[in-house]
Amino acid sequence: MKALNNTRFIKKQIEGIRFSAGTLILILCCIFLIILSTFIQFDITHFIIPKSLFVKELDNSYLYTYKLIPQIPVILFVGAFLGRKYGIISILLYILLGLFIIPVFALGGGPSYVLEYGFGYILAYIPAVFFSGSILKSGFTNRNIIHAVIVGVLTIHVIGILYMLFIAGLKHEGWAFMQGWIYAQSGIKIIYDMIFSFALIFLAKYAKIILWFYM
Repeated sequence: MKALNNTRFIKKQIEGIRFSAGTLILILCCIFLIILSTFIQFDITHFIIPKSLFVKELDNSYLYTYKLIPQIPVILFVGAFLGRKYGIISILLYILLGLFIIPVFALGGGPSYVLEYGFGYILAYIPAVFFSGSILKSGFTNRNIIHAVIVGVLTIHVIGILYMLFIAGLKHEGWAFMQGWIYAQSGIKIIYDMIFSFALIFLAKYAKIILWFYM
């Protein structure tokens, strides 16, 4: 029985999840999860080395609180959980939903949202899921997970920055604005995105194993 289950697991791992009513429900659930992750925020508090040890500053706190919006880790979770094909379908439906039906993006929605500075990050979800899903297709080893996280997170941030620079150029924004935007959206946030993306892909690994045995 154990050998049969292992054979079934390996076969599912190679073939991927087949489309069914259950798959459609999972896609819809993942779209809802993406939307939810856009509007929630977690306070992450941890120890740091205070700057006052190196330079003269008033702030000598050993605690630092970062406000994390977990959408990018959730995107990589969706790609890992559903696989490359259905993960991209989920992202496409999410984008179409925001552009033409209801305002599910952080600053609203509608066709004019393509001119928002942050829309490039949303578009970048598609190649990020493709690249990370391709890496994870060969297995959820720790090495593959780390590789998928680095590639996926950097893909989103690089494309997001380039898109922002393009829109900022169209709107004749100054370099100071662009620098501030990059620091706010892709500064230290990249590190937090990688840490939590690793955790969520690791979670997706076991969620997917359970899913494969029941689909």
